[in-house]
Amino acid sequence: MKVLVTGVAGFIGFHTARRLCAEGYDVVGLDNLNDYYSVELKRARLNELEALAQFSFYLIDIADPAALLALFADHRFDRVIHLAAQAGVRYSLDNPTAYVQSNLIGFVNLLEACRAFPCEHLVYASSSSVYGMSAKLPFSTDDVVSKPASFYAATKSANELMAYTYAHLYGLPVSGLRFFTVYGPWGRPDMALFKFTRSILDGQPIDIYNNGAMSRDFTYIDDIVEGIFRLQALPPAGRAEAIDQAPARVINIGRGSPVRLLDFVDYLEKALDRPAVKRFLPLQPGDIPETCADVSDIAELTGWQPSTTLEQGLAEFVGWYRSYYAI
Repeated sequence: MKVLVTGVAGFIGFHTARRLCAEGYDVVGLDNLNDYYSVELKRARLNELEALAQFSFYLIDIADPAALLALFADHRFDRVIHLAAQAGVRYSLDNPTAYVQSNLIGFVNLLEACRAFPCEHLVYASSSSVYGMSAKLPFSTDDVVSKPASFYAATKSANELMAYTYAHLYGLPVSGLRFFTVYGPWGRPDMALFKFTRSILDGQPIDIYNNGAMSRDFTYIDDIVEGIFRLQALPPAGRAEAIDQAPARVINIGRGSPVRLLDFVDYLEKALDRPAVKRFLPLQPGDIPETCADVSDIAELTGWQPSTTLEQGLAEFVGWYRSYYAI
């Protein structure tokens, strides 16, 4: 079984590739190693992967259609796990063209490669951000998601529509995974956990948006990877010629148990054994006050759902952070 993992030097891509290798899959990873955040961290993740005999890496940008098609022609992948994307809600406010290149043009290129060299299942990253400012909780995949609160969220909603179209027109089995606030070892430095940890250890203030009236469905990375691993082996069935039966679906992967931001900070303070200096600020453009996943779909499909508690996950992250940065 040969699997392509795009965005393999990224947080979720790295963990996913490592799990697939451990399960005996041949894994091809690609990444463009952009500098949105520390390239050194991305290369450190790659160093871990390149020590595995079943892993090979290609420096490719998904916005380059010729390079992508050549890779597919050479390898004829059985499954594709597409995690490459320009991430970040706030960054999309100032740099929308980066999201067009990666999340729109790059995603179309990926779909075209899967059409030219069919695979049995394309699994791609969506986001809980697609739910926008919905006041209905928990967020269900049956909800209408037509009012994104950020351009990043709009590109992820567009991905779901594009993928459905390819499932309908060409019979490509596709699964979009709506991830909910992923955290854990080897995480992204632009995310709150990384920023809070660094600031607390340095004695610097942390920014608490919406004056603390925020909650998130924090989901530990091992649970995210477990969901990806189980779902990639379960391509959706359907008939492309029937628009209501196309082989396409979207699935939430979240803990299903939101935590208030201030409680999250309390847990982190305990894990670090340090107090935080809090700076309270208003809600930022593009932010969503509360997220919570309805996880009934993944439970029904796989007989499993995420279960790692925030206390467990934060302890693992803090242990990794202290080790990686020798603190």
